[in-house]
Amino acid sequence: MREHVLQRRQRVPVPAERAFDFYAAAANLEPMTPPWLHFRVTTPGPIAMGAGALLDYRLRLHGFPIRWQTRIETWEPPLRFSDTQVHGPYALWEHTHVFEPDGEHACAIHDRVRYAIPYGPLGELAHTLFVRRDLERIFDFRRDALAAHFATTDDGPGDQSPRHGHQPPRTR
Repeated sequence: MREHVLQRRQRVPVPAERAFDFYAAAANLEPMTPPWLHFRVTTPGPIAMGAGALLDYRLRLHGFPIRWQTRIETWEPPLRFSDTQVHGPYALWEHTHVFEPDGEHACAIHDRVRYAIPYGPLGELAHTLFVRRDLERIFDFRRDALAAHFATTDDGPGDQSPRHGHQPPRTR
């Protein structure tokens, strides 16, 4: 089984505590996931996040229905947390989220995913043909969704809400 690593870093205009709180709300997983995955959190809410919490999801990938369960392994607000796959499509899935202050009103979010595909050489072929690309697209979508969310909330300097004396951007 060959292990792979996906790493991402993103700076957002909110303090680390605020970014951590956003990630810590399981309901925020759905808007941070591309619509083409038809992703749904199926764990009944409210979900008490913390070490040992189990989260169940369902999604469709390339037309195939997938059920996935992860467990929160580490929980260190507002610095980091990690989750691992209990049941799902990977032979290994460990996702670590780190929230690092970056200036007075900003932070860097670091994602590190260590993963492996089952089925030996066939799994590696699948990784080469589409799994790596799919993961990159998912994390690109997440980056863009987070940037848009934090640019339009009252959590950071990107706020454009009328209550702060600015007009919202016009849509075409």
